[in-house]
Amino acid sequence: MMMILDSLYLKISHVHCRISMRKVSSRGEDFALLQCPASEYLRPEQNDIQSLQHFGSAFVPQEIGMKQVLLFLVVYLGVGTLCFFLIRNQIKGVKTNGILDALYFCVVTMTTVGYGDLVPHTTLAKVLACIFVFTGMSLGRHILGKAADYLVDKQQILMVKAMHLHGKVNPVDILKEVETHKVKYKFLMATNVENLKFIDAFYCVCSTVTTLGYGDKSLSTTAGRVFAVFWILSSTICLAQFFLYLTELYIEKRQRSLIKWVLTRKLTFSDLEAADLDHDKAVSAAEFIIYKLKEMWKISKEDISPLMERF
Repeated sequence: MMMILDSLYLKISHVHCRISMRKVSSRGEDFALLQCPASEYLRPEQNDIQSLQHFGSAFVPQEIGMKQVLLFLVVYLGVGTLCFFLIRNQIKGVKTNGILDALYFCVVTMTTVGYGDLVPHTTLAKVLACIFVFTGMSLGRHILGKAADYLVDKQQILMVKAMHLHGKVNPVDILKEVETHKVKYKFLMATNVENLKFIDAFYCVCSTVTTLGYGDKSLSTTAGRVFAVFWILSSTICLAQFFLYLTELYIEKRQRSLIKWVLTRKLTFSDLEAADLDHDKAVSAAEFIIYKLKEMWKISKEDISPLMERF
């Protein structure tokens, strides 16, 4: 929010602060945009860059949080692999290597892919599977929470960039390219290593990345399961990120249109009347900024009224 205020303040400083303007409303009332010395309030251009860098420091807590989530993921996979390895005789299905099968079973359980090629068949194994699937879903919730934090922070940066009319940032094109190559490599792996037919390999890839996991097609060889451990984790996360960026792109497009309209439209007498919070027939820079933020839906009248009363 501070960066948005800085950007709006710079904009009004460039446009309105150098020349005192006076307008007359339809009711004959005199309104003025207060003059302010540009040299006193305007900051050098490099300060805007420093402000952006300072704003980026707000991401430090999020990065720490993501590291904690990744650490929890490693612990989860380690404990899960150990537990399922110890009860490997209580899990039935197509088996290759004890440790690999335990890690593979832990991954397909956490991601809810659930091929069905390995299933628990004793009470202890079923209880552990239930515990680990809910723990995995909790881990997924934390990852989605970090994704939501990312989306909010991304929108704050977008607001700042829009204020300065920077170029469009479109991460979706990059992610589309990454996702295309991932699907291609997975498809080739499923075709060559698992000796699946063309349509079966494509079907296996689609059912895996979407966590559909019917179980009729799965990875049952040693090499296939080694690949699957990394593939399933990366593909499910990548697909979730892909849809996250699609949502982000849609929100960015709508917000860009709104911000551009708010910043470029000309003021009317009604705008001056609405922006004059203290009814002194003069619109200051602070009042103008508050009015513009209200237009952008960043703040509301309910947010302002208690502060005005306290002031």
